[in-house]
Order: sequence, then C-alpha cells, then structure tokens
Amino acid sequence: MPAIRERWSARSFAGREVSPAVLKKVFEAARWAASSNNEQPWRFLVGWRGDSTWLKINEILVGANRAWAHRAPVLILGVAHTRFRKNGAENRFALYDLGAASSYLTLQAAALGLTTHQMAGYNQEAARKALGIPEEYALGSVIALGYQGEPSALGDATLIERETTARTRKPLDEIVYSTWDKTAEI
Repeated sequence: MPAIRERWSARSFAGREVSPAVLKKVFEAARWAASSNNEQPWRFLVGWRGDSTWLKINEILVGANRAWAHRAPVLILGVAHTRFRKNGAENRFALYDLGAASSYLTLQAAALGLTTHQMAGYNQEAARKALGIPEEYALGSVIALGYQGEPSALGDATLIERETTARTRKPLDEIVYSTWDKTAEI
C-alpha cells in the first residue's frame, strides 16, 4: 500500500492547521483496528496547537523532542485500559492493541497527506498527573501530527540531517525466521 511506503517520522511541520474533519478521518481509522476480544482498550488525548491539552502534552516532552515537536499543530497521547471491562481481568495485550490502533492512525494520516512522528521521549509520570490519567491505563507514545514542513525550518544541522537522510529498513532475512535461529525461506 502506498501509505506504508510513504509514512515516515518527520520532524518538520508546516504552519498549516489540521481541520477537525481530517482529524476525524484519522481517528476513524484507529477506531477500526483489531483488538483482543474486541476490547478496543485505546483512548487518545488530542490537543490542537495552543489549547490546554496540546500545551500539557508539549510540556511533558523531553530531550530532542522538545526542539521540534512544538511545531506540530496536533499532539496526541495514546493510552490503553489494562483491564477487560467485562470481568476486570488483566488485558495483557492492551498496549499491543493501542499500537495497532496507532499504526492505523499513522497510515490513514499518510494516505491523507499528513505526516506523523511517534515519540517515547516524554515524562510519563508528568503526563499521568497533567492529564489526569488513571493508574489502570498504560501510556503509549505521543504522536505529533500535521503537514510536513521544510527541513530547513528545523534550524539545527543534526535535525536537518535526520530529516533528509533516506529511510532504511532491515532486510526480511533479518526479521523473518522459521525457527529461532533459521531464516525463513520466503
């Protein structure tokens, strides 16, 4: 699918805002992800540039993410309920399911001409406190979303280099095996 090859983790975002109608399509795709027992344990906290949710998510970012993510018009934090609603049992696949929904979200974004960048570099304790996230929710990644900007807008040589370097992926013989130590012949 073209969206799979076109999707990548950009750091440069244009000043163009994302309309609610476009964002609704992105979340609609996430809504249709498969999940264990059809639990759909995900919840997405979304902020548009300048609103209180966006400001809180931006504030919890750490490291290099702080240098560029503030340019994204939309910041999203994905969380997953870790208990099944029907019986309260532990849902060991809640984060996996959130990952699937996040993947659908990023692919739909790419299909609509948007770019996304998922980040693990944020303070989870501060996120939980700032956004009022209950303990029974596991925190996933923060996703910056918007229209791609010019790499030069990043203003930092290291970030510009990361933005313009070609994407690479491991070859299939490094990730697909028939047994633990034998590459599958596909």
